Amino acid sequence: MKLLRFGPEGAEKPGILDAKGVIRDLSSVVDDIAGDTLSDQGLAAIAAADLTRLPQVPADTRLGPCVSGTGKFICIGLNYADHAAESGMDVPPEPVMFMKATSAICGPDDPIIIPRGSEKTDWEVELAVIIGKRAKYVSEADALDYVAGYAVTNDVSERAFQIEREGQWTKGKSCDNYGQIGPWLVTKDEVADPQNLSMWLTVNGKKMQDGSTATMVYGVAHLVSYLSQFMSLQPGDVISTGTPPGVGMGQTPPQYLRPGDVVELGIEGLGRQKQQAITDPE
Repeated sequence: MKLLRFGPEGAEKPGILDAKGVIRDLSSVVDDIAGDTLSDQGLAAIAAADLTRLPQVPADTRLGPCVSGTGKFICIGLNYADHAAESGMDVPPEPVMFMKATSAICGPDDPIIIPRGSEKTDWEVELAVIIGKRAKYVSEADALDYVAGYAVTNDVSERAFQIEREGQWTKGKSCDNYGQIGPWLVTKDEVADPQNLSMWLTVNGKKMQDGSTATMVYGVAHLVSYLSQFMSLQPGDVISTGTPPGVGMGQTPPQYLRPGDVVELGIEGLGRQKQQAITDPE
């Protein structure tokens, strides 16, 4: 299933993409794409619904982030060996974990807001893993049982805030609209192998990133198991699993986003996003 959320920011409703590519309103079936809805039982209830009886949603309706109630937005750094190399950093001996503020989360086509003082706003296409049920101390063999599904995310980053300022990476990752998620949460039954998905990103029509989840250093099952050793993972939590090479910081010379630039990105089977970079209106 391809689950989504649609409508004005802060007032999104749950939806589903039917077999013909039409958005259907799931409000009569579930309250939101969050919490218990993401459990095996919750997803089964959606799967049992007769979509032909659900209201159609206009195709031009805004899509919000495909999951709600996210308590933790966990990111994994340097998880592609070739991206680590372009960043001038070593492949880490275990996953590098940092947090992105949940206030950064926005819809898949919402603009990339360049914050005040930014000169190095960068792009990163990533596979997002959405947790479906509480996971704590889970084994790698069982880890995918705790996953509800997958989505595209753009882990937008301000490199000067992230690397050149004091402290940790979080402040360079957490600006408003630095976390587009969607268009859909694709349930795990539709993703045969999360470690074999092509992914890409363009800026103003030029291909910048062209990779595959096959080249991850630490795969999805390992990451879910690893993170669950340090904290409980809850329904709706998002794990952004790292980016392949081709980010702006790795270009010669480096290239960063400016107002008016258009970023498009996607992952095989998970849909695509399109964003325009804008100056922060506040």
